Order: sequence, then structure tokens, then C-alpha cells
Amino acid sequence: MTIKECYEKVGSDYDGVLKRLGSEALVKRFAVKFLNDPSFQELTDGLAAQDGEKAFRAAHTLKGVCLNLGFTELYKVSAELTEVLRGRETAGSDELYAQVKEQYKTLTDAIRELASN
Repeated sequence: MTIKECYEKVGSDYDGVLKRLGSEALVKRFAVKFLNDPSFQELTDGLAAQDGEKAFRAAHTLKGVCLNLGFTELYKVSAELTEVLRGRETAGSDELYAQVKEQYKTLTDAIRELASN
């Protein structure tokens, strides 16, 4: 699988990120590095502990990383979750978190497939 095919598989903005980063190799490098980004785990931990501040910061960071890397679908749901958590309250975040978790798994599975090639 090519990096472009990976982006297409998960409904992400390959052309936009290619324009920002300038080369396919750089796009692939940063996409693979995303697997080591701690934001999703911090979000999970913050929500489990009902720590609204930690969950908000993690969701906000995840949203920004996804925007920069053109991960459109994960960006959309993480942006929605960020707004729910903006008041530092975790109540009412379960459904959106489930969507973030689903998109995160879809994206990271595709990136792992890309990295194994």
C-alpha cells in the first residue's frame, strides 16, 4: 500500500497534507510517527479517571495533530469531543469517545499496514 492509498482508505486529505509537507516521504514519515503519539491514550486515561482537564487537553492535542496530518475523519470526531470537553466535564462524552476510538483504530490499523510494507 502506498501512503496515498492509505490516506484514501481512511478518508483523509492526502493532497492537502502533501502540499503542506512537500514530499510523499515526509507524509509517510509523519503518518507512521503518529502511531507513537500519546494523545489518544491520554484521552482514554483522562476519561477513565473522569479528569476533565486531562481529557480536554488530550482531545485538543489529538484534534490538532489530525488536522496537521490531514486525518480528516479522526479530526472531525476529535474536534466534536474537544468541544464537549471544553468545560472540563466528562459527562456526555461517551458516545463521541466511542466514535473517536473507532476512527482511531481504523486509522492506526491502516498506518500499521502501510508501515509493514
